[in-house]
Amino acid sequence: MPSFDIVNKVDLQEVDNAVNNTRKMTQTRYDFRGSKTTVELNRQENRINILTEDSMKMKAIENELISNLVKRHVDAKSVKFGEPERAAGDAVRLEAEVIAGIDIETARKIVKMIKEMKMKVQAAIQEDQVRVTAKKIDDLQKVIAMLKEKDLGVPLQYINMRS
Repeated sequence: MPSFDIVNKVDLQEVDNAVNNTRKMTQTRYDFRGSKTTVELNRQENRINILTEDSMKMKAIENELISNLVKRHVDAKSVKFGEPERAAGDAVRLEAEVIAGIDIETARKIVKMIKEMKMKVQAAIQEDQVRVTAKKIDDLQKVIAMLKEKDLGVPLQYINMRS
């Protein structure tokens, strides 16, 4: 029976490279000279921690990080930025979460959307992915086309297509 998996995978090495490129930018750009700015990736918690002097520099770092992620073929939706907060002194801190895997609410939305298509397709949630099976590959391709049109807030990849 043909099937495929819907997943959200993020290459942490590429995220690390994007963070390193952003850090290099803060060391070389004129408006960041002499500023106390740090950009770090915590691999255990899948978080990016940014600390800088003011909100204008924070916005510049955020834009540069997104640009570097896109250059490295990491979807910008896979990083969720929190709200900037005041740190010691005049510093500003921002935490960004790297989202890998499909959370249970999004998986339920995907299954519901597939069922609303009223096709002979079964969708099952398996940990942080959704497996879709059908009798015809054409039905699976219609499901993929439908999901590509929708914006679920997380980047989706379609892997393990078996016939």
